[in-house]
Amino acid sequence: MVIVVMHPDSLRVMAFERADSPEHWQLPQGGLRAGETPLDGAWRELGEETGLGPEEVEIHREFPDWLTYEWPDDVRADKGGPCNRIGQVQKWFIGEARSGDVEPEPDGNEFLAWRWVEPAWLVEHVPPWRRGPYERVLGGLRRG
Repeated sequence: MVIVVMHPDSLRVMAFERADSPEHWQLPQGGLRAGETPLDGAWRELGEETGLGPEEVEIHREFPDWLTYEWPDDVRADKGGPCNRIGQVQKWFIGEARSGDVEPEPDGNEFLAWRWVEPAWLVEHVPPWRRGPYERVLGGLRRG
């Protein structure tokens, strides 16, 4: 599950720098636990990774499609494990910060830093193998 947090100006999104890959940025994301709905999982991941919740963010809509990407061989070898996973399938949610002054707290585990960025900047700063879903969702935000 992925949550896009838009700035109230509707021009920027909240991006987070990965702890394990400096200069690579992304959105809060993660998997579902047993019994969770996609929206519940997205809220849980947002809270765990950024400290943000419904008090700071309002979810406006859900991207209609589930989006997929495959990991490159080096990532696949690292993450594949016994079930031999090859990538991820994600449901994306689009929300807005209730204030432009909101201050997330990166968890220090997955994320080290954050900033408001234009959607096109974020697409260019995610790892190339993740760009397809980012372009699909954030490209639509740029067009309104």
